[in-house]
Amino acid sequence: MKIVIANDHGAVALKQHIVAWLKAQGHEVVNLGVDVEERVDYPDQAELAVQEYLKGGYDFGIVCCGTGIGISIAANKHKGIRCALIHDSYTARMAKEHNNANFVAFGGRVEYVEPVEQILSVYINAQFEGGRHTQRVAKLDALC
Repeated sequence: MKIVIANDHGAVALKQHIVAWLKAQGHEVVNLGVDVEERVDYPDQAELAVQEYLKGGYDFGIVCCGTGIGISIAANKHKGIRCALIHDSYTARMAKEHNNANFVAFGGRVEYVEPVEQILSVYINAQFEGGRHTQRVAKLDALC
């Protein structure tokens, strides 16, 4: 898979961990995030990731900030982006199966009960169910 990722200063270590894991799994990762903890604004980082994703050729995007909340809100302001703030394997699976999320968000200051790699693996391996969810996703896309 080809994945774009971006982060702010609140998720440097988490982003680096995710990138290393994804590459070890054989995925191509385009890293637009920062690698130092000097302040940057999460809306700008979300914008970078979204604009790159919208060029085409990506399977999905990942955005990270301190909590994952702000950067997911920023990503969702863009037409065609369905960013899910996922916390565990269940929310990761539902994000794909029911919402066909094309972005996921994580928080660098969040203590996850499950390893982030496990959560991402569930998301990557899940499939959109379609059916009744297709109409709902279309309604989401029509909101922007």
